[in-house]
Amino acid sequence: MRQIVITRSGGVEVLKLQEKPDPVPGRGQALIRVKASGINFADILARQGLYPDAPKMPCVVGYEVAGVVEAVGDDSVQNLVGKSALAMTRFGGYSDAVVVDAKQIFEKPDKLSFEEAAAIPVNYLTAYALLVVMGSLQADEAVLIHNAGGGVGLAALDIAKKIGARTYGTASPSKHEFLKARGLDHAIDYRTQDWLPVLKDLTNGRGVELVIDPLGGGHWKKSYKALRTTGRLGMFGISTASANGLKGKLRMLKAAVQTPFFHPFGLLNRNKGVFGLNLGHMWHEGEKVAGWVRVLMEGVQDGWVRPHVDKAFSFEQAGEAHTYIESRRNTGKVVLTPSR
Repeated sequence: MRQIVITRSGGVEVLKLQEKPDPVPGRGQALIRVKASGINFADILARQGLYPDAPKMPCVVGYEVAGVVEAVGDDSVQNLVGKSALAMTRFGGYSDAVVVDAKQIFEKPDKLSFEEAAAIPVNYLTAYALLVVMGSLQADEAVLIHNAGGGVGLAALDIAKKIGARTYGTASPSKHEFLKARGLDHAIDYRTQDWLPVLKDLTNGRGVELVIDPLGGGHWKKSYKALRTTGRLGMFGISTASANGLKGKLRMLKAAVQTPFFHPFGLLNRNKGVFGLNLGHMWHEGEKVAGWVRVLMEGVQDGWVRPHVDKAFSFEQAGEAHTYIESRRNTGKVVLTPSR
């Protein structure tokens, strides 16, 4: 098999393509011949040496794949052989062959391409947990989606529209037309204006019931100010720390220093809530997560789950793919396709 290895922390030049023997599935496991691998911002941070959950380098990252089940470890999962599937991987997804537990494998809907299927697990599960499970977004409420043009942002927009909530999203101006066509009610340009007073003006000074924020640091304090009474802030990333070398470490330190402390008494008095989500820390909750996947698969069939793949890069172009995401050029998902 071929894999993209992070040889050491640094820029995209540390990504190397290597050949290794195919892995062998054990009991209850299956080998998937990968057609597409999803890229997530956690992968960027891992390459930069800023992601604490990443394996020790050299390592292969990647949380999600789509492909065809080629072999199984025992007869109990023989029914999977030959099926097109999507799967969640605990790293190792930047490979053209992966072995995963059968419970992490889900049949790919026929209406999705492999690239689109690889855009489902991380983005849509993250958005579903933020909006539905923990954020409890209701039809008569409003949500602010930061980085609305990203993979999680578009997934959150799909889910919020299904719920019937009013949607506000921060994004660069070049993405506004696309987002409005996808159903975003109000696009806010965060690059040339302060988004908070714009949001307050759009909501007649009230704010919104839910904010989902992957930015981190002092941005979380600002997002908290955007909450209406009974509002909730969902925190799920620290993308502002992204940078190579010493610059990245200094940014991470700055984000840590600027991170607000939400005291219980303050939350009580203001009738507001905060919560955090790290999907990579939910491997012990497989049954729960599988239930969310089933809802999303039904959403694919019903047409409200619409994964958008901005661009697919070959394994040889992995560095270009990372650069594309780091420069915030993508609208929606970016995937890797391992075919030679």
